[in-house]
Amino acid sequence: MGFFAPPPRRPATLFTRLPDRFRRARPTAWARWNRGGREIDSFLEGPCLDAEGRLYVADIPFGRIFRVSPAGDWEQVAEWDGWPNGMKVTPDGRLLVTDHRRGLLRVDPATGAVTSLLETARSEGFKGLNDLALGADGSVFFTDQGQTGLHDPTGRVYRLWPDGRLDLLIGTVPSPNGIVVAPDLSHCLVAVTRANQVWRLPLHGDGAVTKAGIFLHLHGGPGGPDGLAWDAEGNLLVAHTGVGTVWRFDARAVPTLAIASCAGMSTTNLCVRGQDLYITESETGSILHARLDGD
Repeated sequence: MGFFAPPPRRPATLFTRLPDRFRRARPTAWARWNRGGREIDSFLEGPCLDAEGRLYVADIPFGRIFRVSPAGDWEQVAEWDGWPNGMKVTPDGRLLVTDHRRGLLRVDPATGAVTSLLETARSEGFKGLNDLALGADGSVFFTDQGQTGLHDPTGRVYRLWPDGRLDLLIGTVPSPNGIVVAPDLSHCLVAVTRANQVWRLPLHGDGAVTKAGIFLHLHGGPGGPDGLAWDAEGNLLVAHTGVGTVWRFDARAVPTLAIASCAGMSTTNLCVRGQDLYITESETGSILHARLDGD
């Protein structure tokens, strides 16, 4: 971003935090490899909104899904032996979840029932699913990140078609994380965390990707781009974990806004409705809020 003037900077505010009754810091297998072995009480990810304006978030290390009311009240709706990360609400009101341990899952928030949609790719296990996006045609695009990075650039991005066909779009990504798909299905954008980049993957009707390229570079830091989302005007929002910032970029990848965390630096994911932006700040177990129009 050094080619451009610094964009306007705006603070986020605290919307709500995970209540203490749901917190008990302890060691977990997930934290051993992803948080330096520290004892943690939560790690929130995958925010998404339902038709009633209720917010759902995943708690990766403890396999929990929470629902947060517009007033900021929390309830647990599901728990299982997994590591849920990305989530989207489907048209029927259920949750589609990328689970690092168990693949692609469906969760019924009314009952807490968890069912498997896709556990393997052609009988081979995934590295560890991270995030997903829903295409206008009903396709599900998802990232298979695992522990990949610059040392092992073999992360993958898949497309699951409505008829059940599974296409590997690309398999040479050093840590594919958040993902968004263009409304016209012409391309998808993928956060490549360890390279501090967002890649652009042109999509073709036969399932192929050609001329994959870099859409934008971030400046670096201890983390990288994590969750992605479109705003109402078609701008790209990027949660930059490690620096506590959400960036907004226009269609030409020019930065136009920076939203600063009021909590920790682990701004991992985000979702948008209208001009309201919700951000998971995972280190403190908080959900932040900002207005994109400045009101």
